Amino acid sequence: MSAINVKLNFGRAFEGVLEAKNATAAIGKDKEGKLRPYDLMLGALGACYYATFVGIADKMKLEYAGAEIDLSGVKREEVPTTLQTVEMRVVIHGAADQKGFERASQLAAKYCSVHETIAKVADIKLTLSFA
Repeated sequence: MSAINVKLNFGRAFEGVLEAKNATAAIGKDKEGKLRPYDLMLGALGACYYATFVGIADKMKLEYAGAEIDLSGVKREEVPTTLQTVEMRVVIHGAADQKGFERASQLAAKYCSVHETIAKVADIKLTLSFA
């Protein structure tokens, strides 16, 4: 079992700092330079997916230069306003051969723990393209 720890420091208003082992992030509501809770959640989804994808791509010996992941979500109107839908648009850059990337993408979604967690409340649509 691996332990994870973060610390949040807030003043009286919803403005603060998330501190993790290796980095910090400013948190707030609709202010420049501040991340909102769902920004963090979608960022966590993209980061977890890509970390999983890299491991799978390496095992499959897929050659590419990098990837771009664009995520957007729609929240439900009813309380609690959990995510209803999420769109993940993944662009693979510099793929030597596009074969195998669709399978790697599907496996990354399946084995990414954050994807599986969010998929319990939201429909996630994943599209893959190449540049």
